[in-house]
Amino acid sequence: MGVLSEAWWSIWWPWMLLWSATAAAVMALVYVTATWLSRGRRARDQRVTDSICFYLNDELVMDHYQMRGYAPALRKEVELRTSDSKNANIRAAVFGVGAGGGKRDSVEVVSKYLEVAEPISVIGLIVDVLERKDAIVHVDLVGRAVRRNRALADELAARPGPAGRVRAVRLQDMEPFVLIRGRFRKIDETTESTVFLAPYGAPEDPEHGRCHVRLRCATEGLRNEVPAGPFRARCFGKVENWNSEEGVLEVLAFAIFR
Repeated sequence: MGVLSEAWWSIWWPWMLLWSATAAAVMALVYVTATWLSRGRRARDQRVTDSICFYLNDELVMDHYQMRGYAPALRKEVELRTSDSKNANIRAAVFGVGAGGGKRDSVEVVSKYLEVAEPISVIGLIVDVLERKDAIVHVDLVGRAVRRNRALADELAARPGPAGRVRAVRLQDMEPFVLIRGRFRKIDETTESTVFLAPYGAPEDPEHGRCHVRLRCATEGLRNEVPAGPFRARCFGKVENWNSEEGVLEVLAFAIFR
């Protein structure tokens, strides 16, 4: 038996090694795939539109909505919301339209919703559409990081530089929409405008940070009471310009979420 066992092992051990390696590779692939999918789910679950809208510039939001033709996307979104449940009456009540349940009622809900579309109704749609297109540059001021995505890749590819070389990201040059996460605080407020400031990094005293992001918001657009001290928030907007003398990046805020 010992001779037979040795003979069997001498023939089959390479195959056993190959099978073991294959099994390990498959398990590693499954683990990597599961990790990637879970990260993707977490990214989708952490949508900015799930947060509270702290500030909204109605005019900017509606101008962008009307200029870029979001109506078809909004119609599709509302149609999905009115058809993803079997109870049309509940959906109609949520949208504030009386209905008896049925296809015609759903159409009326969609039409009514489109007629009364307001900034607070469409800001979520705008952000979600741009996110699905991967067209927003995500910036984390505290972590001094910019997320690698299609929007950033396209922006860097459009700028001259040595091929294959990693280039520094200059926020002042960003043309796409940006979503800036940071610790903001109010530094000035009048009846016309309210100014917020957020430092790069996490200095012990935000007042003395080397560089800041500044948001000038219309006071009438504030939807919640402004906290007395620093607060975490995300600003959806456009970069305007870099003030080198003050070390401040001016950003035009469309909306701020908390």
